[in-house]
Amino acid sequence: MKYSIEINGLNETEKLARTLADNMEMGTVILLSGDLGAGKTTFTQFLGRSLGVRRRMSSPTFNIIKTYRGDHTIHHMDCYRLEDSDEDLGFDEYFNGEDITIVEWPQFIEDFLPDEHLSIHITVAGEDARVFKFTSSGMKYTKILEALEHDFSSD
Repeated sequence: MKYSIEINGLNETEKLARTLADNMEMGTVILLSGDLGAGKTTFTQFLGRSLGVRRRMSSPTFNIIKTYRGDHTIHHMDCYRLEDSDEDLGFDEYFNGEDITIVEWPQFIEDFLPDEHLSIHITVAGEDARVFKFTSSGMKYTKILEALEHDFSSD
């Protein structure tokens, strides 16, 4: 299933993240893509806050992976520095069916990604506007998208 929505400003971005978080469950894997500056880390921060993370989530560019505690254990990966690398950093332990994992620049670790996930591609559509394109891979993620489409459009 695919779903696309244009978001204008940080308030709407936060609302989208909150709506998504309300429909996620343990073991959710989110793949975030988009150009530099598209808003991947900002969206991740709002998503983390909506999932109960109290610390400020920052881009783990140099660490590759940071783990946060909220309502769930949340792993935030920034795989930008893994371009042209085939190093396995123990990804299986992060895609474990219990924790929530958010992956920025997933194209650089494609061989290690689980088959089922929710892809989100963010495109800049103006100074404060972004287009979020969601694609579900797996029934669990199709249900999340159906709920997101229903909940977000009914507000």
